[in-house]
Amino acid sequence: MSALDDLKKLSAAEDFFAALAVPYDPATLAVARLHIMRRMGQYLAEGDLGGLDDATLRLRCQEHLRRAYEDFVKSSPLDQRVFKVLKEAVAPARKGFVALSALQAGGSGTAE
Repeated sequence: MSALDDLKKLSAAEDFFAALAVPYDPATLAVARLHIMRRMGQYLAEGDLGGLDDATLRLRCQEHLRRAYEDFVKSSPLDQRVFKVLKEAVAPARKGFVALSALQAGGSGTAE
């Protein structure tokens, strides 16, 4: 069985940290577990894992998990914004549509 097959069987973030022997602070993991795992997945997707032997593949996964964890030790999930909902939370507000009939020509805009 390959390293990836072993990792695919895991479900809890703590299991990934244990399997890859990456130390972590439970308090940090409690706050950012989904963000850390998502970021690890992003790092794995960026790299070319094809053709790597099992030992190298396991080391690469370990490096990516450690890197993802450190991202959230240094800053918060809100700062990192790995999920779409957080990215959209800071999107510039759209300007509302104002109908021409709502505009008044000349004057201060107050009713007389």
